[in-house]
This record gives sequence, structure tokens and C-alpha cells, in this order.
Amino acid sequence: MVLFSSMEFIFRFMPVFMIVYWITPARYKNAVLFGGSIVFYASGEGLLVLVLLAATLVNYLIGAVNWDTPGRRRSKALKAQRHQYAMAAVGLDAAILVVFKILAAAVNSSLLPLGISFYIFKMISFQLDIYWDRLEEQPSFLDTAAYFTMFPQITQGPIMRFKEGRFYKEGRRVTPRQVESGLVYFVLGLGMKVLLADRIGLLWNDITRVGYDSISTPLAWMGAFAFSFQLYFDFWGYSLMAGGLGMMLGFRFIENFDHPYAASGIADFYRRWHKTLGFWFRDYIYIPLGGSREGVLSTISNLMIVWLLTGFWHGSSVNFILWGLVLGVLIILEKFVFKWFLDHIPFLGTVVVWILIPLTWVIFAITDLKALGVYFTRLFPFFGQEAVVYGGDFVDYLKTYWPLFTASVLLCIPATFNMIVNFRKSRFAIVVLTVVFWISVYYVNSSAANTFMYFKF
Repeated sequence: MVLFSSMEFIFRFMPVFMIVYWITPARYKNAVLFGGSIVFYASGEGLLVLVLLAATLVNYLIGAVNWDTPGRRRSKALKAQRHQYAMAAVGLDAAILVVFKILAAAVNSSLLPLGISFYIFKMISFQLDIYWDRLEEQPSFLDTAAYFTMFPQITQGPIMRFKEGRFYKEGRRVTPRQVESGLVYFVLGLGMKVLLADRIGLLWNDITRVGYDSISTPLAWMGAFAFSFQLYFDFWGYSLMAGGLGMMLGFRFIENFDHPYAASGIADFYRRWHKTLGFWFRDYIYIPLGGSREGVLSTISNLMIVWLLTGFWHGSSVNFILWGLVLGVLIILEKFVFKWFLDHIPFLGTVVVWILIPLTWVIFAITDLKALGVYFTRLFPFFGQEAVVYGGDFVDYLKTYWPLFTASVLLCIPATFNMIVNFRKSRFAIVVLTVVFWISVYYVNSSAANTFMYFKF
């Protein structure tokens, strides 16, 4: 049931929970949200829900002990004590994440609790926001627990900050307009996931099954773009669904994507891609390390640390670390070597994004380094292998997948999605959204449900 794109969620959990939540008085909504979220999580994770509950309780208790009225004058002893509590909490949360990542890699992947990377980051931000006096009022246990466990965000984010969510029980109401907009975003996300990401992802699956050493160079490039679009619309679709569910609960829409393929460079791409994760690394890692305030060498060092941690956050296998390091190097080159060209020729940065980002996603996708090397010799055959195995293989696939590639490119253009959102209340848009919903339901019901790709992180 933890899949938003499942029949159980769409036709059982979501309508029942929403009705109960809407009729519950505002002061009790956090209790309903917490209880429903635990049921949602436990239905898919079983006993691993105990990890979430234990981390929630411990973080609440440490936060409560460390709470102090913002702006109050404090003695040196109190400042030191609060610092120790905050660092202990952050260290404990980081240790939980690292231990389970290692267990999953060394023992069994089933030992990695679903969404742990996301809810642990929420807990770290919560502790530091208390320490940095960013919360105006002390949260209650239910306020805190609802924030950590809320089901629209527990499995894949977005990583919302506590103060962004108005979790204090008196601060949240649900309006019909929010529900209407939330449903629109949910249906758009469902369509992107089921009709686009899952369908175009079949091409990457076929290439993997055939074997990387048996494909032509054009098909290798098609595969790179297919995986890029699959990951993009899978996670953008999820983010739209999560944002829509949040709106139906009375929260504001959390924008996690800002049309990254319209970016002016690699750094701009990642300011737009998975924005809440990028902001988290900026605010809680990069800036505390010194950001770009202490000279070029320090800036380069801080960027590489951030991207190394970003790679490890996604997975402990070598390809994820390599992916993070490659992106760190590319962003440093943009910032210090090619900045003038990108500033004066913005279109050049967009071209670079469309060429380099799919290549980095190949590193992200293939965990075996030997297989990764084979794939890159297919992408660039002058590095060791022949360009063509069966030169017409890409034509056969293009005949099948060109509509999906066309739709993917169009939806990467900001104007396309903005037009859909702006005209979402027109009769034509309502009809189209209704058709998208029921076709999506048909595919969900007639085939095995595909998990969201970020579940594994």
C-alpha cells in the first residue's frame, strides 16, 4: 500500500483517510495524520516501522530538552550544553542512517527501512532548526510525530522543514480549492508515473536484458535518454502526487522540481532537480562548512564534500560515489573554468545539460563498474569497441518509443506544463485529466505495480 500508484492506495486508503481527516476538528488533525501515517508505513514495512517510531521518539525528546525561547540571553554554559545536545542528536541520526545503509549493502537490501534517508534528514533539520532558534514555538509530541511520519512524504520526500508545514495544531485548515488543486496535481503525477516513466523505462529494461555489449551506439544513446526520462518522470510524478496529497491535507504545495532540463548548466540543473534535497545540503552541510566565503580552495573542497555525501546518500555502492564525484567536478569546472562562456552564452549551458546529464545518469544506473565501462564504450565506440553490432536495432526501438520520447521532451519544456496547470479548471482540461486518471488506473490494474525508483534510496 505504500505505493501511491496502487489500487489499494487510490481506492481504499486515500479516500477513507481523507474523509476521516477532513471531518476531524483542526486541533486533532495531527493525531489523525500521525496515526494514519503509521498504518500506511507499517502496511508496507512491517516491523521496520519500529525504527521510524524509535527515531521519532528519541528526536522529539532531545529536541524538547534542547528547546529554549528564541532570542533569550543565554549563559556560556547553556550555549555549550545546547550545542552538545544538538551535535549528539545529529550524530545519532547520521549514525542510524549510515548503519542501515551498511547493513543493506553488506547483508540484505531488505534491512534498509523505506524512506529512512528522507525522514532522517527531516530529523536532522529539526534538531538544527531548534538549536539555531528557527522555530518560534516549542512543538508538541504530536506536532513533531506528524511532521516526521506524514505519509505523503515519508517514502521519498520532499524534505519539508517543520516551519514550512504549519504543524502547530491551530495553524492548518483545508479548503475546497486546496482539495481541487491537490487532486489535479495527484492525477498529473499519476499519469507521469504510470503512462510515461513506467512505459519508457521498458526500453532501458530491454537494453539491460539484451546486454550492453550487444547494442549499437545509437541504441546506447537512446537508452541513456530513456533512463533519464524514466527517472525524471518517475520522481517528478511522485513529487506531484505527494504535493497534491499534501494540499488535500491543508499544506501548501512543495515544489520539488523546477523544469531542470531548461537549466543553464549542471549546477543550475541541480538547483532545479529535487530542490528540497539540494536546499537541505546547502543549508545544513555546505553553508556550515563555510560555503564559498573562504576562498577558491575552500569552496572546491566544500563542493566535493557535499557531492560525495550526496552520492553516499543515494547508495553505498561505488557507482553512486563515482556519480557524486563526477557531478562535483563538473560543477567546479562550470564555476571556475567555463563560467564566462556559460554567463555569456546561456543556451550553451542548456546544450551541455542535455548531453552530460544523461551520461551521468548512466553512472547512476549501472552498479557494476565493469558493465558501466562496457556501456561507455558503446556510447563512445572509439574507446575500444565497434560502433555497430546490429546497426538497425535502434530503428526497431524508435518505431515503438518515439511517441514517449516526444511527450517526454515536450513536458521538459516549462511552457508545456505551465499551460496545463494554468488551464486545469477548463472543461477540456477536466475531461483530459479524467481520461488520464482512468487510463492510468487501467494500467495499474492490468500490470504489476512498479515501485518508484527513489524507494531504494
